Amino acid sequence: MPTISTQIEIGAPPQRVWDVLTDFPGHQEWDPFFVRLEGTPRLGETLTVTIAPPGGKRMDFRPRVVELDAPHRFAWLGRLLVPGIFDGRHRFELTATPDGGTMLHHGERFSGILTPFGGGMLSRTATGFETFNDALKKRCER
Repeated sequence: MPTISTQIEIGAPPQRVWDVLTDFPGHQEWDPFFVRLEGTPRLGETLTVTIAPPGGKRMDFRPRVVELDAPHRFAWLGRLLVPGIFDGRHRFELTATPDGGTMLHHGERFSGILTPFGGGMLSRTATGFETFNDALKKRCER
């Protein structure tokens, strides 16, 4: 299964990072990748998400929150049309660092019959994750 895995150290405590990450309306002020996040970060909730991968076209989807352990883990599962075609489990994991900061692990695991054909899209998405991580770091450290 194709996987995107990124990480970044943020000079702010996990609760601060969590608060910025889960303030969905606030993303419009600083987030170049998740250009729209609507809904509530609550287990079972369906979100409305629009991503803008660098060099790609915007994509809208409606993932369901499948994991929530504030302020440590947050994950959603998005699907293209029906399960098994092109599914993505998107995850954010926040771990406290010894110096009072946060290590963010941010990634997605893809599955489904169309995943072998998503190479270019996955590459642009990985770049988008890195761009998001950098913007989140700047926002939390300001």
